[in-house]
Amino acid sequence: MSKPSTFQIKVPGSTANLGPGFDSIGMAVNRYLLLEADKSENWSFHYLDQPKFRPALESNLIYVTAKKIADEYGKTLPAYSVNVRNEIPLSRGLGSSGSAIIAGIELADFLLDLKLPVEEKLWIACQTEGHPDNVSASLYGGLVISSQSQTKVTSMCLPAPDYDFVTVIPNFELKTSDARKALPLSLSFKQAVEASSVGNVLVAALLSGDGKKAGQMMASDKFHQPYRANLIPCMDKIIRLAHANGAYGTFLSGAGPTVMSLTERSRSSKLCSLLRDAFPDYECTILRPVNDGVRTTVPAEK
Repeated sequence: MSKPSTFQIKVPGSTANLGPGFDSIGMAVNRYLLLEADKSENWSFHYLDQPKFRPALESNLIYVTAKKIADEYGKTLPAYSVNVRNEIPLSRGLGSSGSAIIAGIELADFLLDLKLPVEEKLWIACQTEGHPDNVSASLYGGLVISSQSQTKVTSMCLPAPDYDFVTVIPNFELKTSDARKALPLSLSFKQAVEASSVGNVLVAALLSGDGKKAGQMMASDKFHQPYRANLIPCMDKIIRLAHANGAYGTFLSGAGPTVMSLTERSRSSKLCSLLRDAFPDYECTILRPVNDGVRTTVPAEK
């Protein structure tokens, strides 16, 4: 296959866990990682929205992921210069690493004409990321429920729920590795059963359109939020404001520090405005679920 002179890869960001769905529930949202690639003599990446973010090629997650796949198949990646536009803030719990991994897999699959099945793409992503929640959402789009073992990952792709997610993005980073240190090493059998049942009811509530019950389950997580709450000093205040202004439930997005509130679309603008006033140093915005996952396009020749 002849390689196009230019192409684009668009990957949605994501939110993970949604409260009780720890390492198993992911949802694509309308923040994107966009790659615009042009044939070149050498590989290079230019982060147009993040000019100070200039990782060396050998530590660039997009390139490293793509090259690893190329090496495994005994092939060489043709060189491109890539302009990267990234709306997904780093280390904020909105799937920045997951979207980069999916972009790298798509880059290798497209350039090497591997025609990888989507299930194989997800398994590669899970081996890199370690868990399926963010990467599955960025790959498939919509709401994705996954189970990962040491040998495989099984996912169910569901339509995105018809709600707004009023989102507070703090002005500080929280690395997933640091957030995991706050978690207990184990739960009792009884605790694990209760925590798992909360996640089950959450999915059923979202599928049935019961926002009130979904919000209750988001706030009832037993797996991670009680242990990470102290890492997010603004979380209690966000919860109180959101609850007082009609949000169904508030949860930590991924490992944090971003906090999201499940809200009817008719109420989201008012809540977002109140949160902006309360947290002027943070980004307060409305994110919406999207059903499209990663997409590669080749512009028509003029």
